[in-house]
Amino acid sequence: MNSIGALKRIGFTLLHRIASPSFLAALGVLIVTGWALFIPPYIGMADNGDYFRILYPNGLFFHLPDYDSRYFGYFVRTYGIFQYYNENSAMVFTSQSLFIRAALALNKLLYSGEVFDLRFQAAIFTVLYTVGIYLLVEGLTYKVSRRRGWIIAALAVFIFGDTAYTAYFQSFFGESVMLVALIFVAASWLLLCRRRFNDYVMLGLFVASALLLTTSKQQNAPVGILLAILGLSLLFLRRGRPYRPLVMLSLVGLFVAGVGTYVLIPQEFVHINQYHAMTRGVLLGSTDPEETLRSFDINEQYAILKDSIYYEQYSTVDVDSPLLERDFYSQYGFGSVLGYYLSHPDKLGNLLNVAAKQAFSIRPAAMGNYEMSAGKGFGTQTRFFSAYSLIKKQGAPKTFGFIALWAVLNLGLHLPGFVQAWKKRDFRQMQKLFLIVALLLAGFSGILVSIIGAGDADLSKHEFLFTLAFDLVTFITVADAISRQLLRPGRSTVEAAGVSPEASPKGGETT
Repeated sequence: MNSIGALKRIGFTLLHRIASPSFLAALGVLIVTGWALFIPPYIGMADNGDYFRILYPNGLFFHLPDYDSRYFGYFVRTYGIFQYYNENSAMVFTSQSLFIRAALALNKLLYSGEVFDLRFQAAIFTVLYTVGIYLLVEGLTYKVSRRRGWIIAALAVFIFGDTAYTAYFQSFFGESVMLVALIFVAASWLLLCRRRFNDYVMLGLFVASALLLTTSKQQNAPVGILLAILGLSLLFLRRGRPYRPLVMLSLVGLFVAGVGTYVLIPQEFVHINQYHAMTRGVLLGSTDPEETLRSFDINEQYAILKDSIYYEQYSTVDVDSPLLERDFYSQYGFGSVLGYYLSHPDKLGNLLNVAAKQAFSIRPAAMGNYEMSAGKGFGTQTRFFSAYSLIKKQGAPKTFGFIALWAVLNLGLHLPGFVQAWKKRDFRQMQKLFLIVALLLAGFSGILVSIIGAGDADLSKHEFLFTLAFDLVTFITVADAISRQLLRPGRSTVEAAGVSPEASPKGGETT
């Protein structure tokens, strides 16, 4: 009888663990993503012309003879693998190459040494994403009732299982790395807040994912700096060595990575972004472009470039000519463009509203999601498990005023918990607000860097960081409301451990 009772207890414990909200959320995302990416017709993203920058330096090439005809319209799943000498050096410094190289090694081991199948990369990202979702939901549902936790899990699948997000895994766009990395940044910070799992492991996960995020794209350079500064709050979670020196060393490394990512931007991309910053930004909507150019000491004849793009086949001037370098590009930079917008807030407001119109589109409208062999029309996009992205795109107000109100609302809702934690000197519970601030600033940097650095050129992709941050902040706030941890947060983490705040110096832990 005792053995039967023990077996029942073990069975109940296993069922209880298997049915945890974090497990169910991860399982749901895995099933939906697996169905979309690995069961025909495969879902991915078509090339918009950017793939060559990351493809060739990593030993891959376009092996289909009609590849050019598939730009924007059809997702291409297979690519050739260089067999001998590859003369192509890295055009950009990006952490994305780490995942491509890992997928390429797996492809050679299990499939072919001559043809690369993009599903191997998708598999790596899917596994990492599933783990990230598990940790994210665990950080929000730890010690929360199962019924409320299951609601949060369902919401996580609804938002983050959307194929507008996961289709990036089957592409060579850097957004795939950004998606996985920011999920891990939020999850590890939440778990540190809840004192769930080992602090050192979660700190390592936070730093590693923040580094991957920062170095995934050049426009994310400010994110590394922001996370390094706000991450200083993590110093107060524990006292003594080796924790605090390790945190400081990690944050300094993250700060340096942010600066280095900006410094290492190739000159070619500097010119592309700089061109668009003027023609698709400062001059966009200008009623007197000549006067605007004079304010930058640029010859007013260049007003003819207004509204043009760098990639036009037949342009009025060679965009790479020494003439433009001397008389155009050398006359302005990020700082002077920012100064112009600050002195002309009406024009900045107009451009912010332009950005807001694209800020809620997860999936770029220009790229199709199906292979040509699927028999779909050119540029057809999937609607499989896309309810959230469609509702968000159609229903969200397309003004920057709404974005500002949303940010203030989320900060206001999390402020009571921060104040209560401050009174109890519970530095762990304070971390929730620091995380929200970090996500908000990262999202806003995605908008500001995009419009100041490149105007309205390709905004739907450039603002991916904002739309992801928007969903994470909204999800965390709603999850806290469901678990009743928002306006009336539960006991502090120190008290939950049976230690009074006074007994633990500065509300942290002793080592």
